[in-house]
Amino acid sequence: MSGKDKTTPIQDAYQELQGKHEIKRPIVKNCLKAFLVGGIFCIVGQAISYFYIYFFNFTEQTAGGPTTATMVFLALLMTGFGFYDRIGQFGGAGSAVPVTGFGNAVISAAIEHRTEGFVLGVGSNMFKLAGSVILFGVFSAFVVALIKTIYLMSGG
Repeated sequence: MSGKDKTTPIQDAYQELQGKHEIKRPIVKNCLKAFLVGGIFCIVGQAISYFYIYFFNFTEQTAGGPTTATMVFLALLMTGFGFYDRIGQFGGAGSAVPVTGFGNAVISAAIEHRTEGFVLGVGSNMFKLAGSVILFGVFSAFVVALIKTIYLMSGG
């Protein structure tokens, strides 16, 4: 066969019928919800960052680590209490994109496998989803540090 496959009149009629009964997704509404939820997470993260800067004398550069850790911890708590799932149902991708989505992925796998025990259940399955993210992050940091070291040693 060359080019496009030809459809039969029955297939065309089925496609037309399917189009009439297909549920239309509210794409703009879903995008706005995701933007709202992701924006709220970012506002909370910025407030936490300012908290560390104001009360603990961090600089803008050094407040990033504790802010990230706090956001992941809050996501762990919200997931543990079942609140994060409701946020995810409402906000969709807006809840998955920030660093809180990473925390949710880690704790969700741990909660799901807790009946298998701490070692074989929680320990072995906790990083199943997030393991690739951690691996890529560590490897990327190594490569960037290596490039920077070579650049600085060459007198740059």
